[in-house]
Amino acid sequence: MSVFNRDEDDGLSRGARALVALPERSGDNPRSAEARLDEAAGLAAAIGVDVVDKLAFRLRDPKPATLFGSGQVDQIALAARQGEAELIIVDAALTPIQQRNLEKATEAKVIDRTGLILEIFGERAATAEGRLQVELAHLDYQAGRLVRSWTHLERQRGGFGFLGGPGETQIEADRRLIRDRMAKLRRELEQVRRTRGLHRARRQRAPWPVIALVGYTNAGKSTLFNRMTGAKVMAEDLLFATLDPTMRQISLPGLDKAILSDTVGFVSDLPTQLVAAFRATLEEVTGADIILHVRDISHPDSDAQAGDVLAVLGEIGVGPRAPEGEAGEGAPILEVWNKIDMLDPEARAATEAEAARRDDVAPLSALTGEGVEELRRLVSDRLSTGNRVRTLSVPIADGAALAWLHANGEVIGQEVEGDTMIVEVRLSDKDLARFEAR
Repeated sequence: MSVFNRDEDDGLSRGARALVALPERSGDNPRSAEARLDEAAGLAAAIGVDVVDKLAFRLRDPKPATLFGSGQVDQIALAARQGEAELIIVDAALTPIQQRNLEKATEAKVIDRTGLILEIFGERAATAEGRLQVELAHLDYQAGRLVRSWTHLERQRGGFGFLGGPGETQIEADRRLIRDRMAKLRRELEQVRRTRGLHRARRQRAPWPVIALVGYTNAGKSTLFNRMTGAKVMAEDLLFATLDPTMRQISLPGLDKAILSDTVGFVSDLPTQLVAAFRATLEEVTGADIILHVRDISHPDSDAQAGDVLAVLGEIGVGPRAPEGEAGEGAPILEVWNKIDMLDPEARAATEAEAARRDDVAPLSALTGEGVEELRRLVSDRLSTGNRVRTLSVPIADGAALAWLHANGEVIGQEVEGDTMIVEVRLSDKDLARFEAR
């Protein structure tokens, strides 16, 4: 007997049997078809979908009506029937027409990569902000895919419309209501952005640097975050285990304290709707003093994943700092080559030798803790780089300012001149700006 049941919205519940179909196009993606199919299956598993088969099809000439050729559509339909799959996941972006035609031809529910990722985010968003962002992205995606009328926005349900059925965020056929709802969400997210900006400004006035973890989903960011902070953030071998940003205090050699921020994992072909909707969250990265790019160095597509992460960072206006003496944007980026414990001895030796030739790489295992202390020292050294001796005049009565300089800089000398203390202190440009903003 089938393990899933259709509901009144033709949705599919968790446990649905699914087939993954990958269209391959020349020069489309540097990854192998097998790796891309495995990732799509991993995305499906993240929401409890049971993938019964994975098929790749070479596309010479994508068809406007169905994307795949007619013979390929027949193969997909046959494989779905043989595997008793009622859900077909196409690992590419589909137009509304292509999606609808494929559903008719295969007699199965069809979703594309964007829809699948939106479904995962809809299920995982835990905070009010995350739910707002996912709902906005979902409505933006669905606005052009209206095929029937919905007259309810009040009912509760899981997911965001592909697998979970109708609910409070199920779109209505009336485009005016959708536009009104999206406008309201944007206003609420703008308020979130302003609030987050105030919090960020407050942190910038404080003496503590901010370190942001970024990386491909499942690279081990949350495991490293837990290792460095002693927190218990959800960290599983699961794509998109973490969605909402988390910040904790950590200690670093030579620094009083720092703030470490864990962010949502990235993925190839991340839907543009999500990049836009999660901009408020990702602004934590833009305001960081240093960015740790966590990579699963044991993954065969580690280089391609790194390229995807840097592409998303570029979309939100964050990039590596320019060479010494040149203007640059964004915080400096250090690469964390995680999961070295999963490499064979020969590959590990080569990886560690390559890391030793660079000053912006830290090889480690977040799971075992090996190399984490070296990462702490590297981050501390980078945060201290650029410190220069400054001569500052501080009123003697301003004890808080003097205490701040002693706590956050290296006071070399001080001399009293009347009611003023002349302080020679070694500070970075960032810390000087923080001191002046007090």
